[in-house]
Formats: sequence, structure tokens, C-alpha cells
Amino acid sequence: MQSRSRLRDSAEYCAALAVVWSLALTPRGLAFRLADFYTRLLDLAIPRLRRVALRNLEMALPALSGDERARIVDGVFRSIARLLVTFARFPDFDRDNLSTWIRYDGFEHYEQALARGKGVLFATAHLGNWELSAFAHGLLAKPMGVVVRPLDNPRIDALVEARRTRGGNWLIEKKDFARSILKALAANEAVGILIDQNAGLDAGVFVDFFGIPACAGTGFAKLAAHSGATVIPGFALWSDAERRYVLRFLPLLEMSGDAAADTARLQKVLEGVIREYPDQWLWIHRRWKTRPAGERDLYGK
Repeated sequence: MQSRSRLRDSAEYCAALAVVWSLALTPRGLAFRLADFYTRLLDLAIPRLRRVALRNLEMALPALSGDERARIVDGVFRSIARLLVTFARFPDFDRDNLSTWIRYDGFEHYEQALARGKGVLFATAHLGNWELSAFAHGLLAKPMGVVVRPLDNPRIDALVEARRTRGGNWLIEKKDFARSILKALAANEAVGILIDQNAGLDAGVFVDFFGIPACAGTGFAKLAAHSGATVIPGFALWSDAERRYVLRFLPLLEMSGDAAADTARLQKVLEGVIREYPDQWLWIHRRWKTRPAGERDLYGK
């Protein structure tokens, strides 16, 4: 990987700090408007994000019109803005005020999973507010492990890590995640893992995702089979009616032990939730980047 200069790291860190503090210190309504402005700047500064999102939507939801796809992408940037506001305010959240930002739906599924005594694996995604979902659960219920990839900028990574762990959660880096996850599950702890990212051929299998073969990592399913942990799909989804998030825990998903089949089932569940909330998923990710042998690149150069 190309080395990064200290000057670049410092400039990015100062910009990130300015965004965080501006969203943390302003009234809630103004913070949301500021965050919308920041994400509009991001949209303009990195046009490939919108191009990728529109291409993904063209493939996954071909029945939509161009205007409908554009509105979904606009919603994606608004969703990112909401995430930024809540993330900036993590230090201010406690058990008494967090209910104004998020509530549970399906908490009984988590209780059922804990009762089995073999740990809980949360299957989640870059959908809604994945940062707040883990933070809120750690603060309101019980701290959990969260699998993360360290950011390229070490100063921003430290800033993000401090907020992610403020509610009691601990971080598990992907480079040594299996041992740490299995240890947590053996202690009947919960661990959250993002399952919606493109995987390489060495780590995944092709499954149907919106009618298109997508390479999905099998690590989650293998961990579930090895540990006997209970699997719960969970997502923090924004409700316009309530003006807050709803942390939805879906019913327990029984694993068969067949990594490929279980991975396909997980992705099908995820697809169903994305179809319900298309403007809250991170379409800007090249989800179908890895292709079967001999198949053309779906994104072009």
C-alpha cells in the first residue's frame, strides 16, 4: 500500500474534526442541515460515488426510472448525513436520552439468542445507521464486539475508535478476527459483522443478490457453524414518521452448516430489507465488482 504523508493525514484529520465538532455543538435541526450540506459537497467532490450508485441501481432495480434512481441516491447521501450527526454526538448519549434517537423492535429475539448460551452473531450491513446500532445496543443492553477495518488515516481512525468504544463496545480488527470472535462467542457475548461488502474469490462464493451473481464472504457462516452461535439479522433503520431510528432485530436465522447455502440465505434476508429501505443502503459501494471467471467488469474503467 502506498505510504501516506503526515501532512495529508493532518489535513484530513483537521477537516474531519471540524465536521464532527460542527455537528456535535449545533442544535439538532441545524446539525442535520449542516450534514446535508457536507454530503452534498461529498457528492460533488467525488462524482464516481453517484455513478457507482446509479449503475448498481440500474442493475439491481431495472424497473425504476432514471428519476427514481436519482431520488434513491439523493436519499443515500441524506442517510449518510444522519449517520454523521449521530456519530458526532456519541459522547452526549446516555441511557436516559438515547430513546430520542433510537428504539428497539424485536428485542425478544436477542433475549432468546442469549438464552441459548452459545453467543450471538449479529448480521448487519451498511444500511441505515450501522454505527448507532452497535453503540446503542452496547449502551442500552450489553457491550458487544464489533468487527472493523482500521481506517487508512491513523489519526481519524483513533477519533472514530474513541467514539465507537464510548458505550462499552470493543473492536475486533479483521486481521485477527476469528480467534477474538470465537472467544467472545464462547463467553456468550454478541459480535456484530457487516455482511454486505464485495468479497474476493479467495474468501467468498457467488450468490444471487438482486438477481445478479455477487461474491459474498463465507466467513460469517463458517464462524456460526464452528461456534454454534445464534444468528440474528439486525439493522438501525430511519423512520421519517418517528424522526428517529428503529433498531430492528429480525427472528433468529437457523444455520445449516453449509457455508455456501447459509451465505446465500443471509444475503437474501439482507436483500429483502434493502428493498424495503432502498435509500438507506450504501449503493455507492461496488457490490458486484468481483465477477465469475470470464465475465466482463460490470462497472467499466
